[in-house]
Amino acid sequence: MGLYNNNIKSNGSLFARNGLIITCLLLFAAATIFPIYFMIISSFGDPVEAGAMSYSILPSKISFESYKFFFNFSSHSWDWLINSFIVAACITVSNVFFATLAGYAFAKMRFKGKGILFAILLGSMMIPTQVTQVPLYILIVNVFELQNTYTALIMPSLVTVYNIFLVKQFMSSIPVEIIEAAKIEGCSQPKIFWHIIMPLSKTVMAVLAILTFMAAWNDFFWPFLVTNTMDMQTIQVGLKNFRFANTTYFAPMMAGATISAVPMFILFFSLQKYFLEGVAVGAVKG
Repeated sequence: MGLYNNNIKSNGSLFARNGLIITCLLLFAAATIFPIYFMIISSFGDPVEAGAMSYSILPSKISFESYKFFFNFSSHSWDWLINSFIVAACITVSNVFFATLAGYAFAKMRFKGKGILFAILLGSMMIPTQVTQVPLYILIVNVFELQNTYTALIMPSLVTVYNIFLVKQFMSSIPVEIIEAAKIEGCSQPKIFWHIIMPLSKTVMAVLAILTFMAAWNDFFWPFLVTNTMDMQTIQVGLKNFRFANTTYFAPMMAGATISAVPMFILFFSLQKYFLEGVAVGAVKG
């Protein structure tokens, strides 16, 4: 049986083609999964320096000493996880709230300058994030002096243009007749948004929440810039403390990386349906 419709009649040619496709897919899957596998098996090694590590594909022993070392290494190990959760949760809630409101306004409301304002927002998406990091850093650290605070970690990501664009495109597909009928029945704009638009937009809001939480949890560069005390670092930044000038505690670092990946694994497998819908929404609406 072919993997897709084709006109190949020869069983031998069909078998060879399918075998080639399956082999390529298996190699691609192995290349994707292997770093995760290596991270996990490395975390079960002894908490020794990187120079004394035995880099093998199969674990020679299973030990949880590196996990104990990770939590005993610093009194702020738990703080890194808590900080990551607080920052990711706040950024997720604010993005869902503001992006949904802004997306609804751009999609269904009429106001002066809407087209120009939306074009400016789209134009800002063309600017690489790295370009804005330096002026943003000067503003947050030098002007407002917010270094080592939750405000510095959260404020620049309160809402992103991409999320507004995603919600706007989704809400544009909601029939205008529904809103007009609600207005005839006497519904105000807040009631229309709360009782009609939000129930119809659960899918895009769930996708927005998942993708935003993942991005905020895995972010390294911005938390690295605005935090220089261990008590305010996130888990991604905290892992760099296991690396020194002359050595690296490789296994405890891998243990910390595995711990930081657990929430993402849980999130992915519990909300896999919305991940797939998110890919579809991004592909169709984008």
